[in-house]
Amino acid sequence: MSTPTEPAISPDRPEKLARVAEILDRRGASAVHLTSGAALAWLLDGARTAVPLGGPPVFSAVVRIDGTVTVTALRNEAERLAEEELAGVDIEVVDWFAPLAPPRPGVLDESEVDVELRAARASLLPAELDRYRRLGADAARAMTEVLTAATPDLTEFELAGRLTHALLTRGAEPAVALVAGAARGGVQHPLPTRAPLGDRAMAVATARRDGLHISITRWVRFRGVEPDGAARILEVEADAWAACRPGRPLGDVLSDIARSYPRHGFAEDAWLRHHQGGPTGYAGRDPKATPDAQDRVAPLQAFAWNPWAPGVKTEDTVVRGAGDAVEVLSADSEWPTVEVRGVARPVALDLT
Repeated sequence: MSTPTEPAISPDRPEKLARVAEILDRRGASAVHLTSGAALAWLLDGARTAVPLGGPPVFSAVVRIDGTVTVTALRNEAERLAEEELAGVDIEVVDWFAPLAPPRPGVLDESEVDVELRAARASLLPAELDRYRRLGADAARAMTEVLTAATPDLTEFELAGRLTHALLTRGAEPAVALVAGAARGGVQHPLPTRAPLGDRAMAVATARRDGLHISITRWVRFRGVEPDGAARILEVEADAWAACRPGRPLGDVLSDIARSYPRHGFAEDAWLRHHQGGPTGYAGRDPKATPDAQDRVAPLQAFAWNPWAPGVKTEDTVVRGAGDAVEVLSADSEWPTVEVRGVARPVALDLT
């Protein structure tokens, strides 16, 4: 990862520009105007695009078929962007109140090619994958450190605060920090509360660095035993990974996941009770898997599936490699695991 004061062009950028040029050539266009955080961070080497975490980008970019890039930046952001985030681009400055995405004659709007752009950024390139592996290791280690030191009297807010701190000290932004104590294990997205953790707790994080997102879920228990569903949900996850074969529509993958739940002892409609996740990378889900999603699985694509049932959930960020190979990016060797179809999967950290 480059230092904040020395933005650098990634060796992957020429290939990304070539992928954009292919889109433009197919569309008979000369340029496209990128306005989303995902597209901008992907093309521009993981640049931080927003000021409020999760807010709208403070710059946009016109990418031409010849590979030149012109950034339009708000006046109060342009100097910082040039010094700390963006390399190898021309920067045009507009007033801080001016629109970044007005219609541009002869230039495609990103919304016109959003599906093609998602496909262009789906297959990870070598420098991206290297950054992703480092981020995954850091996020997993942060989770291990925080949960190893947890106690049942901590509140959900306190545990989320410790997790957020651990991620930030590693240079990663906490895009998501969720905690469910024993009383809230049936909440799909447990925004932290003042409730104590109690006998058992779940922590969920999505960490972002260099534009990339790592999602990870872990459980810790202080008393009692794990529910039977904790082992069965790992089988649903393994089915999700097996379904991610290159060329398959994302909607078909989701159909396989839906059928997996009852096969492993869950209700027929279990998949409807929480979203199941999907591809990831430069967005938390890029896109979230839905029944009608036509995006196709790509080689070397990152996924973060999150099978869930009341009281049980599993989630890691993985890359599907050649054949059936699954590389778990968000793994920590110190976390307890069981083997599921040849892959080490996390179990609850036992602090009884």
